[in-house]
Amino acid sequence: MKDPGPALRHKRIMKVLALLLCFVSSVVCAQSPKSKGKNAAPAMTDAAVKHEERLYKTAPEGELKLHLALPMDWQAADKRPAIVFFFGGGWKNGSYRQFVAQGDYFASRGMVAASADYRIESIHHTTPDKCVEDAKSAVRYLRQHAAELGIDPDRIVAAGGSAGGHLAACTALIDAFDAATDDKSISAKPNAMVLFNPALNLDEISVLRGASAEKKAQAEAITPNRFLKAGAPPAILFFGTADSLKSGADSYVAKAKSLGLRAELWTAADQPHGFFNRAPWAQVTVQKADQFLASLGYLKGEPTVKLPPSAPLLILQP
Repeated sequence: MKDPGPALRHKRIMKVLALLLCFVSSVVCAQSPKSKGKNAAPAMTDAAVKHEERLYKTAPEGELKLHLALPMDWQAADKRPAIVFFFGGGWKNGSYRQFVAQGDYFASRGMVAASADYRIESIHHTTPDKCVEDAKSAVRYLRQHAAELGIDPDRIVAAGGSAGGHLAACTALIDAFDAATDDKSISAKPNAMVLFNPALNLDEISVLRGASAEKKAQAEAITPNRFLKAGAPPAILFFGTADSLKSGADSYVAKAKSLGLRAELWTAADQPHGFFNRAPWAQVTVQKADQFLASLGYLKGEPTVKLPPSAPLLILQP
C-alpha cells in the first residue's frame, strides 16, 4: 500500500485524536461559554481598567488576538506581572469572554491581563494540537513584546479553565507543538499556573475507553501529567469533588510533590465541572488565586474581590 506521506498521516492522526477527546469534550462543553459569552463569570471589581486588543498571530485559518485588560495607571515602561487566560470548550467551542471578569479583576490589582483567542473546531475546523500551538504562541508573544506591554518577562502566568486549563498546562510542560512561525529562542513556558478544572490525564482516559495503540500515543502527546518534571512552575488547581476529571489533578499533585514542586489543589465540595464560572465560586476561586500569586510576589496586599454573603469555602487537599 502506498505511503500517504507525513502531512496526510498527521492529518489523519489528529482526526483520530479529536474523536478520542470527544469524551472529555462532552463534559467540558456543557459548562463552557458560547461565542457571546454565555456562562462567563460575573464581574468581580468596580475598579476601572483599560481595554485594548493585540494581534498575536495570523494562522492559516484567521487572525488571533489577545484581549488585554490594563490598570488605569499602566505605562509601557512598567514591568508588571502578567496573566493570560485560555477559555474552555472542549477544544471545539468557547470564547475569550469567559475570563474577561477575571482579567479585569487582576488588572485592577496591578497586573497586565490577557484573554486569548485560539483556533477551535467549530470555527476554524482544527484539531487540539493547533490549540496547544496557539497557546504557546500567546505566551511567547507576551514575553517577546514585554518591553512595549509593560510586562516583566519573568513573571508571566498561564491560566485557563477545562480545555483552557489543559492548554495553560501544556505551555508549561510540553516541548512539542511549536508554531513554525514562532521565534523558538523565546520561551513559551510561563512562570506560574492558575488552573481551573484542567484536563490533565488524557492518556488515562484513552486507556479507559479501550483506545488503539495509535490513539493512546496521540493522547499521550498532549497529556500534561506525562511531562511534569523538576523545574516546572508553581501551580494552583481548582476542582469540584464531583468532577470526573479530578483524578488527573490528584495524579498531578502527587507527582509534583514527589518532585519537590509547589502544587496546590483546592476543592469545592460536591461541585461539578465548570463550577468556577458561577457565583459564588467564581469569586471564591479568584480570591484564592490572588492569594497564591501574592505568595509568589506577583501581587501586594489583600485580595479586593467582593465575595457574596456566606461564601462557601474551598478545601486544600493534603
